[in-house]
Amino acid sequence: MTHNAIAAPALTVEDARRTTGLSWQKIADHIERPLVWTVAALLGSHPLPEKEAVAVGELLSLSDETVTALQRQPYRVADPDLATDPTIYRFLELVNVYGPALKSLIHEEFGDGIMSAINCNIAFDRQAHPDGDRVIVTIDGKFLPYQW
Repeated sequence: MTHNAIAAPALTVEDARRTTGLSWQKIADHIERPLVWTVAALLGSHPLPEKEAVAVGELLSLSDETVTALQRQPYRVADPDLATDPTIYRFLELVNVYGPALKSLIHEEFGDGIMSAINCNIAFDRQAHPDGDRVIVTIDGKFLPYQW
């Protein structure tokens, strides 16, 4: 199964978003949800609750079928083709380079456990910088201690 096969409603949403000229931020504001959460949902990574799916459907003039599809529980599978996208690859590279250090720091500060990727908040921002604008991604995840 390819990423495009899983994310067919996402392509419809992206086309509608571009047609309307709405930014992701305006859509997130419309449904009163965080930006990164909204984009992830609309790209097919997690379901939208009915209220939000209907609101996005009305905003973007989506079909009833697409609104229903946005509410379905997605398959969360690794798509090896995504790893070749330069932007996504850089995030993988960050984890490969800094993952062991972050793991060590989490264990030193919190003990034996992990940072939740399910119970987390992710923020995205842009910061002007003389050497070129900076991308700021903040992940705020709940610590989950191992239970032995």
